[in-house]
Amino acid sequence: MVTFYPDTTEKPIGHDDVKDGLNKIWVQTAHYGMQPMIMEKNVPLKMQDGVTLRFNIFRPDKPGKYPAILSLTSYGKDAIGQESYDRLACGVAKASIFAGFECPDPGFWVPNDYATILIDTRGTGASEGILNHNDIKEARDFAEVIEWTAKQDWCSGNIGTGGVSYLSTTQWWVATLNPKPLKAIMPWEGKNDYYREWTTHGGIPETFFSHNWVNMQTKRWNRKIESMPEHLKEHPLFDEFWESKKVPFEKITVPCYVGGGWTSQGLHNRGNIEGYKYISSKNKWMELQGRKYWEYYFLRETLERQKRFYDYFLKGIENDWMDTPRVRIEVRDRFYEGLWRFENDWPIPGTKATALYLDGKNMSMSSSKVNDEAKVSYNVDKENTTANKTAIFKMKFDKDVQMAGHFKARLWVSADGNDDLDLFVALKKYDRQGNELFMADMDNIENGVVASGWLRVSHRELDPAKSTPLQPVLKHTKIQKLKEGEIVPVEIEIWPTAIMFHTGESLALVVKGSDIVTEYLPPRFRSEHKDTINKGMHNIYTGGKYDSHLLLPVIPSK
Repeated sequence: MVTFYPDTTEKPIGHDDVKDGLNKIWVQTAHYGMQPMIMEKNVPLKMQDGVTLRFNIFRPDKPGKYPAILSLTSYGKDAIGQESYDRLACGVAKASIFAGFECPDPGFWVPNDYATILIDTRGTGASEGILNHNDIKEARDFAEVIEWTAKQDWCSGNIGTGGVSYLSTTQWWVATLNPKPLKAIMPWEGKNDYYREWTTHGGIPETFFSHNWVNMQTKRWNRKIESMPEHLKEHPLFDEFWESKKVPFEKITVPCYVGGGWTSQGLHNRGNIEGYKYISSKNKWMELQGRKYWEYYFLRETLERQKRFYDYFLKGIENDWMDTPRVRIEVRDRFYEGLWRFENDWPIPGTKATALYLDGKNMSMSSSKVNDEAKVSYNVDKENTTANKTAIFKMKFDKDVQMAGHFKARLWVSADGNDDLDLFVALKKYDRQGNELFMADMDNIENGVVASGWLRVSHRELDPAKSTPLQPVLKHTKIQKLKEGEIVPVEIEIWPTAIMFHTGESLALVVKGSDIVTEYLPPRFRSEHKDTINKGMHNIYTGGKYDSHLLLPVIPSK
């Protein structure tokens, strides 16, 4: 149980009040008021190759041996996370002054008898070296700190990991090495496939966030760092380099609690779910929600579930955690409204791939195949501001339905005056009055869509060994340009989501030649694709021999 100190006259300590080495401090916490703890600042540890990493340790100020939760970050162990959350307007409640950006808050964990350690990855903060991020080299560094921590006289020897985004991907990587003291990981909102989930989407180069991240980190640390956009210029197709940046999930056996959601389309959403599906861990759980993910990560009810997981695997407390359903998802209805479902597998057992066929004559979708052929065209020239720029196909539901998982758009397409085309697709929901129901999207966007997908048509070759009816997986190993007048079928991966429709509500499939979500808050975290190869007209063919359709992952209703 947490000890409260309501009558303490101690004043809270800030970053400027601590020195290198051991400090006894009082911390103003969000949930427990003023709390005492020990902080060891800038602890050095030399890696096997001679590079020194530095980290901060927060632990209970009382005798005993405690499990430790470690995070490896590129954003600075001394960063004040709350300032970032306030600036990003993401709804995070007040955290302690020592809650580094996207890391577990020692203000919650230390009072609950955990040590927390935040490590500057090499090439950042107070650590030496060059930042080569999210790969086996970084994983080895992380593993060395884990092994060192387990041997400390205040540590029980049981280590867990935690954190969001970058701090999530470093967890995936270190878990592939399976260091012996590592007993549990909690990757929250983390990508795993740099080619498919960050530097390109469907083969279309991402031109904002991946570039801005490099610029932001270079400016922050005034050091050279590895640049994924530069790598993309050198490796435009998926090759051995990109394979080396892809987490080998099958090597992970440690208990795992995956956290994520539907809102980080184009960054984290896909990687979370792929990780859960393919890790070899027998004890694994996944939680997916439809809200702003920083806010959700720090909610007290979320923290209590996280604590139960760590208590079971790091402290050996029998708390019935093993009875927890393996999959917890929010099926979204409206902005910040939805239905929670509890399942024991993913994809959800009983998921039925249900086709809605496109009809270009009336711009509709229906469950019946369309006999009459039609061609729908839209203009993609940037300078032409008056032409139709979008194709939108709609359908109204005559009964309630729930969907969860990947969606797929199969389209027959051609381009007038071009040998390639970039396709942007999105799913939107409309109420009975025809008003769009916006969703939380891409970190903090409030006017987002249900789900998104992308494809550069010359990258259309499928990997048949990895593709499923609802999730096409592209090889990205060769370019297939279009011949003049050629009409080809393409399969577009629409990233996973969970959504419900009530009788009388409508679903729209939007197809466009540029980004569909264009208003962002804040702009620094958006995903954009400005370097398209589009020009002239795009054509979509429906009906007859052109079986263009949207495939839905319909799940049993609850």
